[in-house]
Amino acid sequence: MGEKKFRVEQLYQWLWQKGVRNFDEMLNLSKSFREQLKAKFYFQTVQVDSQLCSKDGSIKVSFRLNDGCFVEGVLIPAKDRLTACVSSQVGCGLGCTFCATGAQGFTRNLTVGEITDQYFALNEIARERSGHGVSNIVYMGMGEPLQNYENVMKSIERLTEAKGQAMAPSRITLSTAGIVKFIKQLADDGFACNLAVSLHAGNNGLRTKLMPVNKANDLQKLSEALAYYYEKTHNRISIEYTLLNGVNDSIEHAREMADFTKRFPVKINIIEYNAHENSQFEKSEKQTFEAFVAFLERLNLIVNIRYSKGKDIQGACGQLAKKGIRKSMSFS
Repeated sequence: MGEKKFRVEQLYQWLWQKGVRNFDEMLNLSKSFREQLKAKFYFQTVQVDSQLCSKDGSIKVSFRLNDGCFVEGVLIPAKDRLTACVSSQVGCGLGCTFCATGAQGFTRNLTVGEITDQYFALNEIARERSGHGVSNIVYMGMGEPLQNYENVMKSIERLTEAKGQAMAPSRITLSTAGIVKFIKQLADDGFACNLAVSLHAGNNGLRTKLMPVNKANDLQKLSEALAYYYEKTHNRISIEYTLLNGVNDSIEHAREMADFTKRFPVKINIIEYNAHENSQFEKSEKQTFEAFVAFLERLNLIVNIRYSKGKDIQGACGQLAKKGIRKSMSFS
């Protein structure tokens, strides 16, 4: 377009550091240049369709995409951080039996812009409501991030690079159901963020019933991939385990899960089950839950209990599905 090279840096800063999605706001560009940009380019952004506020302070946001599809994201407050949970796909094709998103099936992958725009929108909402922005990002919304590998990795690059949001990789967590070939690719690509693996069972028979992805990515293959990942990155892996009443919450199940983790250092996050419409499961009883955790702690494993936030607005882990939000329920 005949402009000097430093314009590239200016544009990039407006787009990825300041999150501007309107050429008229790029005030250090000449008006004539802005008009040329408007004539040649446009912003295909996600639109906030509705918001629901939980009594615990969480906010679930429904995003309308350019093609009329919807995804959801969540702002999750904690004492020392404010986390943005973002989606990577419209729906999900893995069909995990305890997850509302999986029941929707898979529609399509999100673009780099659709992923990062969720963050920018959630960050703006956070600043409006709390006076400070997002401190952490988790790729734990709708979809399996590793099945959208290229776009997810590019979105992380935009959010972590110095010229972008400059977010430390240690503040970003990617959660996966355990797709072996992509876990190995993360290792080979020098993935610097946190990796969380949804396990939910330590034997193949039960895990396959709960998570059909286990058929092609069984526990032996997954263990080998995670050992390879740790050898390459030296990053401790988080294991996510949701306790389902009478299904995977016995001491024997705890022992199987502990055995699975022997090959690499882990942190274990024990999650209470979040029921959703048409759910066939219930959360474990308090005594069973505590016995499961106590057993793991006696093995000197690092165990964190995750009490989910946003349950009252269907915004907790495993509950994200567009039908859970209606405009008539929006809160300002």
